[in-house]
Amino acid sequence: MIASTPPASGIETMGFAIRSIAGPLPLAIAHRGGALLGPENTAEAFAQAKAVGAWMVETDVRLSADDALVCLHDADLQRIAGDPRLVAEIGLSELRAILPGLLTLDEAIAASAPLGLLLDVKLSHPLVLPRILDAVAVAGATERVLLGVRSLDLIAAARAVSEAIAILALVPDPDSFRQAKALGADWFRFWQSEATMERIAAARSLGLRTVIMVGQPRSVAEPGYPPFPVGRIDAQGIDRVLSLGPDAVMLDDPRQLLSARSVTALSSS
Repeated sequence: MIASTPPASGIETMGFAIRSIAGPLPLAIAHRGGALLGPENTAEAFAQAKAVGAWMVETDVRLSADDALVCLHDADLQRIAGDPRLVAEIGLSELRAILPGLLTLDEAIAASAPLGLLLDVKLSHPLVLPRILDAVAVAGATERVLLGVRSLDLIAAARAVSEAIAILALVPDPDSFRQAKALGADWFRFWQSEATMERIAAARSLGLRTVIMVGQPRSVAEPGYPPFPVGRIDAQGIDRVLSLGPDAVMLDDPRQLLSARSVTALSSS
């Protein structure tokens, strides 16, 4: 079991704990660090997200060929670098040569401070979880990190490793929040198309915090609602998401949420 440790020298720490967040809600999570603010999953995007008022930045965790924990969304480099090779086939030094802004997990933890940090673990094997959580604990970042895992089994595995870490269920079934809570999740993600007042209320009644991921679960939108790819949304969509009352919203440009939230607060005051 990994316990929280004092922050390492030079690491800035949060003034809040994810488990005891307070309004105004919903909180803004910058998807891929703020993919419309700077190159995705880079320190530049993190800095811009902080500058515009995001509460948290989200980044993705994969393994390189030489077993480094790196922050990349896709399994390969085709979309972001025109290279069809898998991240898992390329060593860290070559990845850095291709993507100069690449962050390792340790670098992402440091660069994200003092914001919250959502780690979307793209790896399916539970053996990687102790490494990730140890890195978080050594950096003194346990209270500001939200660990996102993609199966019910991984929720249970993460909770077995750490009682202190906050866990976000990134599971495919929008009605599995009861199982997720029973296994140790603190937060539950709903895709925009699946988010309803009833589901959010039911999850909240169990003590779960909720986050809506805007857009479709793909990089190129298909016909249907919402009409945008992952991370993207328009003003009408923001209004609809706000009406559902989630605790947080994840999107590529947090300014869209923050400006709409301000208008809503003013109109209701």
